[in-house]
Amino acid sequence: MIRHLVLFKLNEGVERDDPQVVAGAEAFRALGDRIPELRFWECAWNISDRPIAYDFAINSAVEDTAALQRYLEHPAHQAGVALWREFATWVMADYEF
Repeated sequence: MIRHLVLFKLNEGVERDDPQVVAGAEAFRALGDRIPELRFWECAWNISDRPIAYDFAINSAVEDTAALQRYLEHPAHQAGVALWREFATWVMADYEF
C-alpha cells in the first residue's frame, strides 16, 4: 500500500470562506467516492493555529504505484488540483506502508 499525503497552504490574503476555496474543498471531499483506486480517503481543515501549520490536509491510500498514477491522472483529481492551483501551494509525500 502507498500512503499519499498532501498539505495545502492558502495564499496570502485568501480565506477559507472564499467561494473558490469552498469549491476546492468540496471537490476534494468528493474524490473518495469518485475514484475507485482510493482504498482510504480523508481530508479536512487544520485546527492548529501554530505558525508552521498548513491549512488543509489530504490523507489517502492506494494499492500500488500503478493505482497512484491512475488516481493522479483521474479527471476528478485533475479538476480539483486546477481549482487549488488558483489559491494555494502544497507539499506532498508518498510512502509505502
